[in-house]
Amino acid sequence: MNSKASKTRFALICVIPATLLFALFMLYPTFQVFRMSLYKWGGFSAKKTFVYFDNFVKLFNDTKFIRAFQNTIVLIVLVTIITLAIAILFASILSTEKIKGQNFFRVIFYIPNILSIVVISGIFSAIYDPNNGMLNSFLAIFRGEQAPPILWLGDKHLVLYALIGALVWQAIGYYMVMYMASMANIPTSFYEAADLDGAGKVKQFFAVTLPLVWNNIRTTLTFFIISTINLSFLLVQTMTSEGPNGASSVVLSYMYGQAYTNSSYGYGMAIGVVIFIFSFVLSAVVSAVTKRDILEY
Repeated sequence: MNSKASKTRFALICVIPATLLFALFMLYPTFQVFRMSLYKWGGFSAKKTFVYFDNFVKLFNDTKFIRAFQNTIVLIVLVTIITLAIAILFASILSTEKIKGQNFFRVIFYIPNILSIVVISGIFSAIYDPNNGMLNSFLAIFRGEQAPPILWLGDKHLVLYALIGALVWQAIGYYMVMYMASMANIPTSFYEAADLDGAGKVKQFFAVTLPLVWNNIRTTLTFFIISTINLSFLLVQTMTSEGPNGASSVVLSYMYGQAYTNSSYGYGMAIGVVIFIFSFVLSAVVSAVTKRDILEY
C-alpha cells in the first residue's frame, strides 16, 4: 500500500511542474489571445473598449487580410506538395538503391535545416539578386546578356514562388531523413518478393514503400502545415517585408503588423484567433482525409 502511495506521489511530483508550466506558458496566453480579440485596444494605453465581435466582422471585410490568407494557403499547398514529393523520392532512392556515400548525402541534404532562417534569407536574397544573383546569371545563358534582369523579390507575380523555393530548400533534408528512418525498417524480403513478381522500381515504390511509410507521412503533414505558417512569416520579415505592395504578405506577418506596428492589438489578436482555428481545423481535416489502415509487418 505504501509502495503504491509512493509511486502516486512520485508521478504527481513529475507531472505537476510540467502541467503548471504548460498552463502558464500555453493555456493562459491562448486564453488571453481569445479574450483580447474582443477588445479595441492599441496595446500600450490603459484604455480598452469591449467591442464584442466587431474585430472579426472587420477582419472578414479586410481585403489585405484576405490577400494574406490566400498567400498563406498557396504556400501551404505548394510547399507541402513539392517538399514531401521530393523528400520521399530522395529518401526512397537513398534507402533502396546501393549508392556510395549515402551518409554524405544525408548530411548534405540535412544542413539547410540546421541553418538559421536569417542565414537562409541571406543566401536566397543573394541568389535572387537581380544584378549579380546566381539565378539570373544562370538564366542569362539562355535569355542572353542583354535581357532585362528578373526581379524575383520585386515582382508581385514572382515573389511568392521565390519564397516557395527557399522554404522547399530548407525543409527537404529534414523530412527526407525522417522518411529514410521509416524505410530502413521495411524488410528487404518485401522488395525481393515484389521483384520476383515482376514489379519494377516504380511499382515497388507505390505498392510497397509508400503504403508502409504512410503513417509517418500523415504525422509529418501536420508538422509541415504548422511549420510552413511559422517559417513563411520569418522569411517574409527578413526577405521581402511583405513587398512589393503587400504581394508577399502572409497571415502572421499581417497580424504582427496590425498588433505591433499599427497599434491595433485587439485586431491583431482577432487575426491570431483565426490563424489558431484555421491551423487546428486544417490539421484535423488532413488527418481525417489521409487516414488509412495501418499495415503491420
